[in-house]
Amino acid sequence: MSEEYSRKLRQRMVDEQLRSREIYDPLTLGAMSRVPRERFVRSGDESRAYDDHAMGIGYGQTISQPYMVALMTQCLELTGAEKVLEVGTGSGYQAAVLAEIGGRVYTIERVRELSERAVRLLGELGYQNVHFRVGDGTLGWPEEGPFDRVIVTAGAPAVPDSLTEQLASPGILVIPVGEEYVQSLLQIKKDDAGTLRRRHVCDCVFVKLIGEEGWRVE
Repeated sequence: MSEEYSRKLRQRMVDEQLRSREIYDPLTLGAMSRVPRERFVRSGDESRAYDDHAMGIGYGQTISQPYMVALMTQCLELTGAEKVLEVGTGSGYQAAVLAEIGGRVYTIERVRELSERAVRLLGELGYQNVHFRVGDGTLGWPEEGPFDRVIVTAGAPAVPDSLTEQLASPGILVIPVGEEYVQSLLQIKKDDAGTLRRRHVCDCVFVKLIGEEGWRVE
């Protein structure tokens, strides 16, 4: 795929899938228009990279649909100066979008092969503000906390206490919570006093968040 064709597809995605569905944050739209999504899908799937749906990336994981990536990013209310924790590196696409906006990104993935692939890819694309870890994302990254923002890209049965504890005051956590096949996307804000306030954003479907404070491995 040529760079010019990729740029046209990204702009079409922004106009038809994002702006038309109330994605309005300029930092989010700008990042989505710059990250080459076709680099993050499996070989042979490049022509469908900008379609309006999630896609498998192997190991039982997916790259979320463009709209969901943009919606979750917008819900973080970023300025570009934040320290962000991402739970669930996956393909690395969401991390790249966050890195485009700025700040520092710390991303955790439990599948080593996916993490290593993301490290290589984001390095090739020139991102220097992303830090990677292989491990249980439900426990967060305590030695690097607190984080101004936390984003979880897998569905949890409940909000992990470790993540709310590592969220700065004030701070914002975005996470899908619910049953195995349907969740509620929550925006959770922590105020200066440490009080948590939840807002339901929309219904959604994500793969399971596996870990000590998530779903257990079957």
